[in-house]
Amino acid sequence: MVKLRTRLFQMWFRVARPMTLGVRGLVINDQGKVLLIRHTYTPGWYLPGGGVERGEPAIEALRRELVEEAGVALTQAPDLIGIFSNHLNFRNDHVLLYRVSPTIWEACEATSVGEIAEVGWFNPEALPEGTTAGTRRRVREWANDLTLPPLW
Repeated sequence: MVKLRTRLFQMWFRVARPMTLGVRGLVINDQGKVLLIRHTYTPGWYLPGGGVERGEPAIEALRRELVEEAGVALTQAPDLIGIFSNHLNFRNDHVLLYRVSPTIWEACEATSVGEIAEVGWFNPEALPEGTTAGTRRRVREWANDLTLPPLW
């Protein structure tokens, strides 16, 4: 039932918003570990983030999503490290990826209720089983200082 509801929402969203924009944060702690989240409504581990609302600056969407999903409050602006086309679910979806280094965030209380099943810190070379392909690629590229491709 949840998958059907998610699929119907995606179909409606394509009609209502012909182009979508999302943000993701590559949050790193003092030990060099990467923050990943697991949602209650879809399988897999992801970098925290979400959709940019109409009229909302992308950086504010990232601020909001990091607090909601992971209890991470930005204290300074993060670096934009890539703009990607995400064709997995919708060919007009774009994702802005920001690097959130250990010196520009502090822990706070996560505000999302019921959306996040689990939050964890992981070694970039040992991501958990179920980490999505796009998340694995972005972490690998960051950890190995590789050139970023245009596709998520």
